[in-house]
Amino acid sequence: MSLRRCANGHMFSTRKHGSICPYCNVAVEPEAESRKVPAKVEEDDRTLPYLGETDGVSPVTGWLVCIEGPQQGQDYRIMAEKNFIGRAEEMHIRILGDNAISRRNHAVIVYDPKKRNFFLLPGDASGLAYHNNEAVYSPVELNAYDVIELGQSKFLFIPLCGIHFEWDHQAG
Repeated sequence: MSLRRCANGHMFSTRKHGSICPYCNVAVEPEAESRKVPAKVEEDDRTLPYLGETDGVSPVTGWLVCIEGPQQGQDYRIMAEKNFIGRAEEMHIRILGDNAISRRNHAVIVYDPKKRNFFLLPGDASGLAYHNNEAVYSPVELNAYDVIELGQSKFLFIPLCGIHFEWDHQAG
């Protein structure tokens, strides 16, 4: 398993981030750290990132919720800008259990923070993406509760950001 805990209590993937915690930049010894019990961290000393304080925080802009398929009930976070969808570990939205979904770039969901809208784009893999039962060949704008079909799975699109709410990127 590639998950490690830093001295401040953050869990992160060493495959993705190496031995440096992406939240607080604390180095973790790859092998020794996994065998020993972490030192007790006082509640006041624990660092938790929040928007405006830490550059590494990407706030959620919406969700995909699996409504049909092997991962029924599972939700997936959508972040700002491009979110590549597939089964591979490096995908922004990683969907396991449905082998009809391409490993890499089956589809892309984009949130444009300037225009405050979401789009579904076809990926460069062989599998098709469907938006409300129509195949996606070019970008299509997403609206709340649209149904996206990838492989043998269906997902409900739930936006957070848009005309009613936007993260204040000027804070801090």
